[in-house]
Amino acid sequence: MTPITEVEGRRLALSNLEKVLYPATGFTKGEVLHYYATTADVLLPHLRDRPVSFLRYPDGPDGEVFFTKNVPPGTPDWVTTAEVPRSEGPARMVLVQDLASLMWAANLVTEFHTPQWVIGAPGEADRLVFDLDPGAPAGIVECCEVALWLRERLAADGIEAYAKTSGSKGLHLLAAVRGSTSEQVSEYAKELAVEAEKAMPRLVVHRMTRSLRPGKVFVDWSQNAARKTTATPYTLRARPEPTVSAPVTWEEVEDCRSPDQLTFLAADLAPRIQAYGDLLAPLLDPDHAGPLP
Repeated sequence: MTPITEVEGRRLALSNLEKVLYPATGFTKGEVLHYYATTADVLLPHLRDRPVSFLRYPDGPDGEVFFTKNVPPGTPDWVTTAEVPRSEGPARMVLVQDLASLMWAANLVTEFHTPQWVIGAPGEADRLVFDLDPGAPAGIVECCEVALWLRERLAADGIEAYAKTSGSKGLHLLAAVRGSTSEQVSEYAKELAVEAEKAMPRLVVHRMTRSLRPGKVFVDWSQNAARKTTATPYTLRARPEPTVSAPVTWEEVEDCRSPDQLTFLAADLAPRIQAYGDLLAPLLDPDHAGPLP
């Protein structure tokens, strides 16, 4: 029988808790649920009011991995959903607004991906994002070099950037913005990606073309498009080990000399949160959101 757990007054059937999802480390589904429960205080504010796309891997990263954008079948009626505008017609998607909804979603075994806008204002971007994606043999060390350049360039325009690991092999840069559409933010981000390539031609590429990417960092500006999503801060990733998209300090970015310095597993996050709190909390403060130049 599947045990029934009560979370904030909601009854949840949490299943297969002993199932090993990450064979490389023996990390189980129960540990996935425990991770999300213990990071909820910092994770939920970054999910709230944003329609969630789930990248599901119910049999672990080596099994079937698939995206779910629409409300999954069997979603409890107490989970908040909203109609989301899409070019191909509106769709109904999940909003993870509270701990009970988070635990229900985590039970599906998922990465959380969110757009750069909130459901109340889908026409206005409130985030700027750069996904720094290295092409081997480049890695996160090279991403850090590019991130520091972009941080200075954004600061010159009065925009304060924050960094997190992708939880894979790259780095994400985030900033709070206001007063612009997703299209305008995309255009601005592309301009900066082109500038970065001109400033560091041996290190940076701004186009997705695979043949251009070996040994360089692809500065992906396209995730600012309204239809695109990025891995939410603190989400687990479907990788061989239970890596996390973890916020990092700029000191850590400056000091990075090897990939293991900026690789964080689920077990690393509780002490980090205790030491730093939510390093991305300023993104949630309207006073930190500035206009694009």
